[in-house]
Amino acid sequence: MPESIKSRVAFALLAGTMRPVMNLLLRKQWEGLENLPRNTGFIACPNHVTEIDPVVVGHFFYNQKIMPRYLAKASLFKVPVLGPALRATNQVPVERITAGASASLKNARTVIDAGGALIVYPEGTLTRDPDLWPMRGRTGAARLALQTGAPVVPVAHWGAEAVLPRYSKRIHLFPRRTVRLRVGPPVDLSDLQGKPMTKTVLDMATERIMDALTALVAELRDETPPATRWDPAVKGQKAIGRDFEQRRDFEQNGTDKNEPA
Repeated sequence: MPESIKSRVAFALLAGTMRPVMNLLLRKQWEGLENLPRNTGFIACPNHVTEIDPVVVGHFFYNQKIMPRYLAKASLFKVPVLGPALRATNQVPVERITAGASASLKNARTVIDAGGALIVYPEGTLTRDPDLWPMRGRTGAARLALQTGAPVVPVAHWGAEAVLPRYSKRIHLFPRRTVRLRVGPPVDLSDLQGKPMTKTVLDMATERIMDALTALVAELRDETPPATRWDPAVKGQKAIGRDFEQRRDFEQNGTDKNEPA
């Protein structure tokens, strides 16, 4: 989308603060830059393994002179300091698990239609997979792609989880880690364009996105991913929140791990 002076200043201030920190914390290896669309709006779909992922991915895009814009939880816009920063840089609020989610996705189209890059975490939250593989995807990215015709570009990264493990409050500064980030070719959804957006079509598009993303993660990790993608619903886990194991503990044992014995 066209950059206002306010947005440019906000990005410059954030970059001036965060880039030195990220360079101190992490070495970086960025690959696949030739796969980034340069003359059209697109949807970038990264994997999600730690809470600093948006900074890692944002650092990459900003260095490519692509202003990163995210679908971000609407509640974050109410957080002091963070909320004004999100608004100043024209991030896109999205309501999760509410009737407002559809309207939020429609608002996100303005970024794409204006030729910008919209970063959408297709899993919707930090992966629940115990080994941090991409889990079952949600259909938001696929819906946006089929609505707008925008390319969907998978963006895999690995290494940041060693600095700040999932849901941890402790940052591991030493030894200095390396984060590898690899951009894959756009996911081919051409045969699904123009079709009614039924559950079958959306699920098919989502699986293609998740397959492409998982394949990139496997390359970075030099490991074989699980044959079946982790599904929180099947595993009895909550869809969102830090206490996602609580539901499974209650259903399996009749106890809440957060309650005193």
